Amino acid sequence: MNNIIKHIKGDKTIWAIVGMLAIFSFLPVYSASTNLVYVVSNGTTGGHLLKHAVLLTLGFIIIYATHRIPYRYFSGLSAIMIPVVLLLLAYTLLQPRNQDAIMAARWISVPFTGFKFQTSTLAGVILMVYIARYFARNKDEKIEFKQSIVPLWLPVLAVIGLIFPANFSTAAILFVMVIMLAFFGNYPVKYILSIGALGIIMIMLFILTVKAFPDSFKNSRVQTWINRVDNFSDEDSKENYQSHKAQVAIYAGHTFGRGSGKSIQKNFLPQSSSDFIFAIIVEEYGLLGAFAVITLYLLLLFRIVIVATKTKTIFGSLVVIGVGIPIVFQAFTNIAVAVGLFPVTGQPLPLISAGGTSIWMTCFAIGIVLSVSAAKDEDVDKVRQELDSENPLDVLHEAIG
Repeated sequence: MNNIIKHIKGDKTIWAIVGMLAIFSFLPVYSASTNLVYVVSNGTTGGHLLKHAVLLTLGFIIIYATHRIPYRYFSGLSAIMIPVVLLLLAYTLLQPRNQDAIMAARWISVPFTGFKFQTSTLAGVILMVYIARYFARNKDEKIEFKQSIVPLWLPVLAVIGLIFPANFSTAAILFVMVIMLAFFGNYPVKYILSIGALGIIMIMLFILTVKAFPDSFKNSRVQTWINRVDNFSDEDSKENYQSHKAQVAIYAGHTFGRGSGKSIQKNFLPQSSSDFIFAIIVEEYGLLGAFAVITLYLLLLFRIVIVATKTKTIFGSLVVIGVGIPIVFQAFTNIAVAVGLFPVTGQPLPLISAGGTSIWMTCFAIGIVLSVSAAKDEDVDKVRQELDSENPLDVLHEAIG
């Protein structure tokens, strides 16, 4: 153990924040799992707690392994992985679906393991690293829109387009993060505004197309999104059951909460251990518990910004922003849904909600941030040399050899 601690590098505050969120997560996950056990008849509370412990343990192994890799390698590897994630997304979207596999268009099953992998989470991290690579390689050039269509916007359109039909919220968050990274990458503002307007137009056209030809888009969830927005605007709608129960739980928490494990609404609130776990946290730990969780995410955001500003390469700064900010953005999206500010999105609370792929990909992104924060001054020249290389396979060969 001492040997492992000795080799831990990077921003110690980020390590501490991630550790505190992960340790705290055991309490609400264990409490909320009673919904799965006694309402859904799925497993045991001890089994769900053990599963969560295994997932987090593997997640910290991912963080440790990733942060030990010099971050310059992620630049070339992102270019190699873009075609891979496109194939995975296409395979995921085109899977046959039936009544017993409603979410098949979002997950793929890993053969012989029984494990399901959400490909969009991996695609999001890879895409953000790829975009950071693009802007770092073109930092000294005036970027014209025509020149950026194929190397930049074509991969963005392909990745988001394949995620969009089955997971609108993830696609929307990813699109916002792409626009943000383009802004920090000094992409001309007039082009950013044009891309944003074009994205809105394409969304509307897709929705109209799906409504006109519903049988051709059985894997899409457009009607679900429309219903969620309509129900969100109608407070009396019976379809607002989840939101109502979440707000009841939050109201019942008051200042100090009911106490650990004493939530009542966890027995009635679907997805209480994942999408709506923040409501359970507030009910059991009150406003003080909510404030503590929110403070940790704000501190994480602060440290991410610090790492980005201290990094001595453009790629390092952009990749920290690209993979780090979405974690905090997702957290506050989840919180906004729980308190009734947003319609239901299905976004988990990073490092706290029960899950699988989402935990691991969050840990992968944190590992990249820590890798950047751990970089030494002598690594700067190597990063710049890699970004000047025309062949990303050189990086793969160096990493393997």
